[in-house]
Amino acid sequence: MKRTILFLQAVCVCLFSGCKETPASQSFDNVIQYVDPFIGTGFHGHTFPGPTRPFAMVQLSPDTHIMGWDASSGYHYDDNQIYAFSHTHLSGTGIGDLGDVAILPFSGGDSIKPIATFKKETEKASPGFYAVKLDNFGVNVELTTTERVGFHRYTYDNPADRRVMLDLGHILQPNWGHKLIGNEYLFVNDSTVEGTIKTQGWAHFHSVSYRITFSEAIETVYQYIDGTLRQDSLFLRLNTGEEDLKFHYKFPEKDHPLLVKVAISSVDTDGAEKNMEKELPGWDFNGILAESEKIWNKELNRIQIKSSDPKVLTNFYTALYHTMIAPYAYQDVDGRYLGMDKKVRHATPGYTNYSVFSLWDTFRGLHPLMTIIHPDQAAEWGDVLVQGYKEGTILPKWPLASSYTGCMVGYPAVSILADLVAKDLAKGDLNLWTEAGVQSSIYREDLAEKFKGTRELDLSTMHPYYKEKYGFVPADSVPESVSWGLEMAYYDWCISLIASKAGKEEIAKKYAVKGEYYKRYLDPETKMMRPVMGDGSFRTPFNPRYSSHMESDYTEGNAFQWSFFAPHDMDNFITAIGGKKELETRLDTLFTTSSQIDGEKASNDITGLIGQYAQGNEPSHHMAYLYNWTDSPWKGQEYLNYIMQEFYLPQPDGIIGNEDCGQMSAWYVLSAMGFYQVCPGIPVYTIGRPMVDYAKIPTKNGNFEIIVKNNSPENKYIKEIKLNGKKLDIPFFDHQALTREGELEITMSNTY
Repeated sequence: MKRTILFLQAVCVCLFSGCKETPASQSFDNVIQYVDPFIGTGFHGHTFPGPTRPFAMVQLSPDTHIMGWDASSGYHYDDNQIYAFSHTHLSGTGIGDLGDVAILPFSGGDSIKPIATFKKETEKASPGFYAVKLDNFGVNVELTTTERVGFHRYTYDNPADRRVMLDLGHILQPNWGHKLIGNEYLFVNDSTVEGTIKTQGWAHFHSVSYRITFSEAIETVYQYIDGTLRQDSLFLRLNTGEEDLKFHYKFPEKDHPLLVKVAISSVDTDGAEKNMEKELPGWDFNGILAESEKIWNKELNRIQIKSSDPKVLTNFYTALYHTMIAPYAYQDVDGRYLGMDKKVRHATPGYTNYSVFSLWDTFRGLHPLMTIIHPDQAAEWGDVLVQGYKEGTILPKWPLASSYTGCMVGYPAVSILADLVAKDLAKGDLNLWTEAGVQSSIYREDLAEKFKGTRELDLSTMHPYYKEKYGFVPADSVPESVSWGLEMAYYDWCISLIASKAGKEEIAKKYAVKGEYYKRYLDPETKMMRPVMGDGSFRTPFNPRYSSHMESDYTEGNAFQWSFFAPHDMDNFITAIGGKKELETRLDTLFTTSSQIDGEKASNDITGLIGQYAQGNEPSHHMAYLYNWTDSPWKGQEYLNYIMQEFYLPQPDGIIGNEDCGQMSAWYVLSAMGFYQVCPGIPVYTIGRPMVDYAKIPTKNGNFEIIVKNNSPENKYIKEIKLNGKKLDIPFFDHQALTREGELEITMSNTY
C-alpha cells in the first residue's frame, strides 16, 4: 500500500461524525484463563508470579533470587529454591528493592534460616493466586491477596511439626547496596505480631509497617538476634538497628491448614491493623481468591479480543495483566500516606496516593494505553504527580516508597501531564501544572544540597544546567549527554503545550524554542545524533555502535538507538535530515546493519536486536512506526510482525528485556490491536500490523471496535483501512475516535 504520508497533529473530526453517543453495555468474558504470570520471569524480564490485585500495594510472591540483576523482582524462573514469601515487589525493573515482611513455612530441621526447595511442576500461578509444594519441608503453600493484605494457606504433611519463620533480616540485592537499618517488633498476643522494617537501597528511605495474624495460637517462639538463639526470656518488644532478626513460630499439632494474614502500611502499625480489619476481617481464603479473580477478570475485560491463534490470546492478556501491576496504591484505608516530603499526610476525599512510577519507560506506552482503556485512572495519576510536586517542590522521577530515586533521563512526568492535557483529561490547576514543569526542567541547587550524600541526589544532575546555559549538553562535562539533550527537548515541548493550555503564552513560546534543541546534535556527516563537545565540535573519533553503561554519551544504548528521537517535531526532523526518502534510508540501515555492539561495558539493556534496533529497551519502541512517515509503511508492518512473533512468546523467557513496570507489555497490547502513539502529547495514533482478529474497547460513550479482515501469519500487510466506514488514505487517526462508539476496519493482505 503506497501513499504519501504527512505527519498529523490532528485528524479531521468529520471522520467521527457518525459515532453514536450511547452508553456501552458490557458483559465479561472469562479472560483470566489466558493469563500466565510466569511469562517474563525468565531471561531478564524480571517479573514475579505471585498474587496481587490491580495497582495494589501488596504484591505477594516467592523470593527465589537474592543477589544480582536477576533478583530485581526477587524471582527467577530458573531457580528451584525459595528463601521466603515477601509482600512487596517490583515488576520488571532493572534495579531491585522491597521484598518486605518475609515469611516461610517449614517442618523439621533446626537451621536458623531454612531454605525451601521445590519442583517446577508443583508451581501454579494465575491472577490473584500462587501455589507451590515445598519439597524438602512437605508443605503445600497457597497465596492470595486483597489490596493491602497478603493471605497465606499452609498445609503440612507432618501436622506434628508446623513452623513458620518471620525473617526480618530479609533483603533483596544486598550486594547492590540494599541494607537493613532498623526494626521494631512487638509480640501483641499469642496469635498476632506487628512491627516496622526500615531499609535503605534504591529507595533511600523505606519504611514498612506490618501486622501478622495467625489462625491459631503460637505454641513456642524461637527468637534469633544476629544468629544467636535467646535461651533466657524472650523480648516481647524489640527496637534494633542493623541486627538480623528472625523468629520461628511453632504451632500445636493439627491436621488442618494454618492460615496467615499479613497487612502492611507505609505509615505505622495502626494503619496495618486498620487495613486488615477493613479488607480481611475473616478467614475465608477461597472467598478472597474468588473475589480477586472476579476483580481481575473485570479489569482485563477493558479490552475484549478474538484471535484464532491461542498464542496471541495468552500474550495479549498476560501483557494486559502486566500493565496493571504498577503504579500501585500507596495509602492506607483511613486515607493516610507518606508523602514525598516524608511527612504523614491525609488524602482529601477521592484522592489516592500511588508509588512506583517508572516514568522514563511508561510515558511511551503504558500511560497512553491507560488514557484509552482507563481514562479516570490515567487522570488520577496525573493528580498524583502534581501532588508529588506540591510535597517535594519537583515532579517525581521514578518515585519509590516516598523516595526520589532520580533514576533515568530528564523529567518524564511532564510527558504524562502533556498527554492528559492534549486528550482533555487534565484535572486541576494548569497554572500549577505549568509551574511544576518549569521547576522540574531546571537545575535545582537547593535540591542538590538537600539530597547530598543520598541516592536522591540523582534527581538533580547538571544536565539541565548545561541545557539552560548553552542550549546543549557538552559531552566532555557529563555522561549520557545526547540522550539527555534529546529527551529534554521533548520534555520542554511538553511544558510548552501545558503552558499554552494554561494561557501562559510567554512560557509556552520560550519552551517551544527549547523543544528544538534536539537539532544541535544532528550531524550531517554521520547522519546520527552525535555528541557535542564543550567547544561546539562533534566528538571525534565517533563510533555509533559504542556503548558503555552509564558512562558513554547515550543512556542504555548507542547512537543508532538514539538517532530517531524527535517525536514532537517529526515534520521538521524529516526536513532537517533531508526528507522522507532519507528517513526511509536511515531506518533501513537501522534494521539491516550488523547487530554488533562495541564496548567492554556495553549496556545489558540492549536486547532484542534487529540490526541495531533494540526492542528490549524503550528508546527503540517507536521506531518501526516511523516508516509511516515514509512512502513504504509496509516495511514497518514487516518489522512489527517479526517483533510480535519472535520477541513476545508465551513462555517464561518470552519477554526480550526488562518488562519495566508495564511498558514492554503496553507496547504489545497497543501494537497487537494495530496502532501506537508515537508522541504522547499529540493525540494521534498511527497504524501498524494488528495481531488480533477483533478487539472491543468499552468506553463511556459506546464500544470502539477493531475488525481485522483476512488476518493470518502470511497476511501481514495492510491493504485498506476504514474508520467508521470511511477509507483512510493515511494510517493515522485521532484519540477522540477511541472515546466513543466506532469501528476501525483493517483489511490485511500477503502483498504490499
